[in-house]
Formats: sequence, structure tokens, C-alpha cells
Amino acid sequence: MTRIFVTIATFLMLLSFVGCKSKKMPTIQAGSERLTLPFSGKEYRSDADHFRAVNTGNSVDYAMARRIAIQNARTELAAGIEATLKAVTAQYADQRQVSNRQEFQSRLEEESRTVVNQLLNDVRVIGDETYREPNGNLTVWVAIEMAKDALAQAMNNQISRDERLRLDFDQHRFRQIFDEEMKKFENDR
Repeated sequence: MTRIFVTIATFLMLLSFVGCKSKKMPTIQAGSERLTLPFSGKEYRSDADHFRAVNTGNSVDYAMARRIAIQNARTELAAGIEATLKAVTAQYADQRQVSNRQEFQSRLEEESRTVVNQLLNDVRVIGDETYREPNGNLTVWVAIEMAKDALAQAMNNQISRDERLRLDFDQHRFRQIFDEEMKKFENDR
């Protein structure tokens, strides 16, 4: 029995040494070309004051390619905003004594989706570039942004219309948590 145990222990030890072998770092092959994508600078990433998104659209028709690019960027922007608002909502509900936390959180998230959908119509295009592909198609890159203050104000307005949410809502505390979450974008740069 002891002999089997020693054999298994030795085998596991040898296996762990094989697994710890250093991995070779990937190298850049000769002839590789570095690509700089449009709108890849810091000024096109979300920060403490704005949510931003960059995306593309491709079509033989310029208007269609641009429409696709804007829709893709809006979808990406909405996902980022909703993730931030979900984090803010969870943190806010954790810090506050709300009567029915689960209901409060789900109603607040529902209201935030409504606000985001409304505000997505008012995003500002901050960059737009068009490229003709070798096959004749057009690729349009767009960068869009939404001010965090517009979102915060719209959230406050929406919540003030909902009597049940208003009872458990501290506007000042919500804004503090929201601002802290937005500052994380600055730190992630």
C-alpha cells in the first residue's frame, strides 16, 4: 500500500515538473506589418466624463455601411453603459437599506435600460473614416460618445417618475457611486 502511494506521489511530482516548463514567448515574424486601427487612441476610449465606442460597417453602399457602423457602435456603447449601471445599482443597493432589495435592483435596472435606449438616439459621432476595400466594398469606421452627465440626469429624471423607486432612492449617494465607477475608466487606461 505504501509502495503504491510512493509511486503515485512520485508520478504526480514528475508530472508537475513537466507542467511547469517555461513557455516560449510569441515572436513577431519577419515581414509582419503593424496595423494602426482608426480611432484607437486614448481620446476614443471611455473615461470619467464620457462613454465611447468604436465600430465598423461594411457594404457596397456608403449610407448602408455608415448606418451599420453606427448601429454596431451603439450596441457596443449600450453594453458598456448597462454593465456600468448594473455595477452601480448593485453597489448602491448593497450600501443602502432598501425595503425590497431584489425588486429595487431589478426595477432600477429596467429603468436604466429604458434611459439608455432613449439616449442612444442622441449619441454624438466624434469620428468617421471611410475606406474602399480591394473588392469595391466600403468600410466605415465610426467613433461615438455619450456624456456621463446626460446619462446621470436622465436616470434621475426616470427614477423620480417612479414612486416606488423614489422612496428608496438617494440621488446624491447614487451619483457618488456612479462617479466612482466612471473614474475606473480613467484608471484602466
